[in-house]
Amino acid sequence: MWLLLAFSGPVCWAVSTHIDKYLVDRYFHDSDTAVLMLFTALAGLALLPVIWWIEPAILRPSLGAIAVMTGSGILYMGAMLFYLRAIQSEEASVVAPLFQASTLFTFLLGYIFLHEKLSPLQLLGGALVVGGALSLSVQRGATKQGIKSRLIALMLGATFILALSTVLFKFFAIRDDFWTTTFWIFVGEGFFGGLLLLRPAYRRQFAKLFRRNPGAVAGINAANELINLGAGLGVRYAALLAPVALVSAISSTTTFFVFAFGVAITRFFPKLGREDLSAGNLAQKGLGAVLIALGVILVQRP
Repeated sequence: MWLLLAFSGPVCWAVSTHIDKYLVDRYFHDSDTAVLMLFTALAGLALLPVIWWIEPAILRPSLGAIAVMTGSGILYMGAMLFYLRAIQSEEASVVAPLFQASTLFTFLLGYIFLHEKLSPLQLLGGALVVGGALSLSVQRGATKQGIKSRLIALMLGATFILALSTVLFKFFAIRDDFWTTTFWIFVGEGFFGGLLLLRPAYRRQFAKLFRRNPGAVAGINAANELINLGAGLGVRYAALLAPVALVSAISSTTTFFVFAFGVAITRFFPKLGREDLSAGNLAQKGLGAVLIALGVILVQRP
């Protein structure tokens, strides 16, 4: 049972990654991806009454804890903004493995601010994550060679912000209920969306997209939020039934599911998305994904 719950996380996150890629390609090809964050904020706000009904004690935490949880939601939206801009021009199977760098940043920030010690194995794992990220970011082709510096910069920004959010949680020792935490994170996401609406250009793009495809964009975003909630719940309850390190190692398989779903979509549903399935590209993605997955497993070892 716990194994099924543990794998529900990476499977759902992989599905969510491809949904993000579909949304960006289908509706935001010529628009700023910041506008998509407005739809994400709306989807989160729409779920607030449901979460309050599930967990009426959402006001139980202290004001400090509420501020940290809300701030985490704001940071999460900032990270997703970098991520969506990366996925706007890159394949999902290239972007997804780079998300694992957040584990490396989490341990580095924990070492600096929380004085946590890093073992030789964890340092080796960090080196593997860096090596895997660099191998994925190498641009191949007859006309262009080199490192995809924009991709690296965007994903480093995204993963650093996510890691900062995690360390803030740990620093303030937030240990509140899943639904309470989720509620205040969604509040933070809504606040971030409100800040975006202050820009007239974003308001105009949002109004235009909402008039043109209100049901499609909002509906897909809402479904995506539910998928992510399901993933979080699955991994959380798996960690109650099995060792946390083992569940974390299974969570690092997200990259492989993103790649597998990408191949299936390209072969059977090419209108929904395409991946480069050439032999050289597959070898590059496979090497990068394996290095990062091994690195994450080593970094998470006690």
